[in-house]
Amino acid sequence: MTNVAVNYFGGPQELAQAAANKWCRQVAEAKNPFTVALSGGRIANDFFREIAARARQNEGIRQAHFFWADERCIPPDHADSNYRVARELLFEPLQIEPSHIHRIRGEDDPAKAAEAASDEVLRIAPLNSVGQPILDWVFLGMGEDGHVASLFPGVEPRPGIYYDVIGPKPPPRRITLSYDVLAAAREVWVLVSGSGKEAALRESVRPGGTTPLARVLRTRKGTEIFSDIPAKIP
Repeated sequence: MTNVAVNYFGGPQELAQAAANKWCRQVAEAKNPFTVALSGGRIANDFFREIAARARQNEGIRQAHFFWADERCIPPDHADSNYRVARELLFEPLQIEPSHIHRIRGEDDPAKAAEAASDEVLRIAPLNSVGQPILDWVFLGMGEDGHVASLFPGVEPRPGIYYDVIGPKPPPRRITLSYDVLAAAREVWVLVSGSGKEAALRESVRPGGTTPLARVLRTRKGTEIFSDIPAKIP
């Protein structure tokens, strides 16, 4: 795909360092609030640590309002909570203001939690011409089946901002950003790390690809992928 830039690295640490360096440089001079949606996963842990190591004196990052690409329907202190990981590895080391952290309330009724998360994004982010919020950055991982956020193969997409889904991975009940919001974001960076993902990545960047990531890529003018998968993807 000509609208996709794929960057290759020798391993997850190199990948995380490169993505963190690039992002920290871009936000260093931020003067106005901006919005970021985070994801979970092993590579996200490395990414958060690298940001925290670089951004302690970076006032730009304190302009960020943090949201999530998806969350599991579990309490915020649960081991599988995407919020918990970001809090421990990113927000607490950088002393991010609580008013800039907009977590999804996974412990609440899923439909109500999705509605509340949508309202919170609408309160902060500007809207495009069709009423979708424009997030400045969305960071995604990718699973072995090509899913991103909690947009899984075979799960029918829905309109809106956030909605609740039942996925094939535990815990199955989740809340995810919609394809429409990912299409509207100014920047989407996809961090793809780990064995078993080469076929999904190839399928995702193939014209006519069928994975959820492929669907995201087709809707955007540009997307950046950071990958440590050994075989290069054309």
